[in-house]
Amino acid sequence: MPITTTTGRPAVTTLGQREREVLYAVGCGLRDDEIAAALAIPEDAVAGHLARILTQLGLRDRAAVIVHAFDCGLVAPGRGPRRQTTGPVRRTATRRRPGPRWEISVLGPLTARRDGHPLDLGHMRQQAVLTVLALCPGRTVSRQELLDGVWGEEPPNTNVVPVYIYRLRKILSVGDGPHSAIERDQCGYRLLPGAVAVDVARMEELVTEAGAAERAGELDEAVRASSRALDLFRGEPLAGQPGPFAELERLRLTERRTVLVQRKLGWQLRLGRHSEVIDELSALTVAQPLNETAAAMLMRALCLSGRQADALAVFDRTRRLLADDLGVSPGRILRRTHQLILRGDEACLGLTGTAR
Repeated sequence: MPITTTTGRPAVTTLGQREREVLYAVGCGLRDDEIAAALAIPEDAVAGHLARILTQLGLRDRAAVIVHAFDCGLVAPGRGPRRQTTGPVRRTATRRRPGPRWEISVLGPLTARRDGHPLDLGHMRQQAVLTVLALCPGRTVSRQELLDGVWGEEPPNTNVVPVYIYRLRKILSVGDGPHSAIERDQCGYRLLPGAVAVDVARMEELVTEAGAAERAGELDEAVRASSRALDLFRGEPLAGQPGPFAELERLRLTERRTVLVQRKLGWQLRLGRHSEVIDELSALTVAQPLNETAAAMLMRALCLSGRQADALAVFDRTRRLLADDLGVSPGRILRRTHQLILRGDEACLGLTGTAR
């Protein structure tokens, strides 16, 4: 299905030659002053031609003009005006450089690079469209999914998704060529497989490596792999990104990070690195004061470092917070850890080992 509803509107052939030239230029993203310079006409004349285009094609604004030029095939992303050909266009295989050319990072504010060079991704809603594509690897995302994910229950008044896609395809294109990291088909849009490296995918690879190392009894390697995964986080995931999709992914990735931190610290405790993890566990319990798992780990680390009183203080503080904020008592893991510390039963804590 087409990406805009242009059915029933007059064809561009109803426009005069000058209006067609202006339509091409607007579709290519040029400003009025740039169009005036390119066509050697006054800038106010450009505005007049654009007004006639809107009237004759039944379009409501400049964004709709861009979409119309894009959908009618008058403008190809990254190529400017498409010249008419007298015969069929023969498709040839595209030779691509091995490995990803683009890197997208969402484990912090959204950033993108091409061959190591940063890219300007435009305003936040446009970035949010790219975010959805980046976090839906291997599948096509429909226009409706993008609308729901980026705008939720307040969709835009104009059909801006194709405009954003058009701009993003230009940003994620190779030079002035037609090939972009974003593909379009009749069902929607997707990132070209193998062309884009997303940091979330790399994080999951490292998490898998850490799990495999743990199963093999190689806890040192598990700690190293999980540390590399955590190093990919640059702050709050998708910081500042609007829309329901980004909000859900922000919560998911934040929780993913917390779980990974706890797994890494748990492995370090099993290796006997009790004193080494105290600072990181303390920071985690400050950031998440109702996290009973983190509190229990901190209590164990403190106790096994010879700081029993501090460990019991963590229990008392957490117990009060749970009662005041949630109206509940400590859970089984926290109570059990408290009892073991009171008995001085380090063996049953299950975390003894050679300090490193």
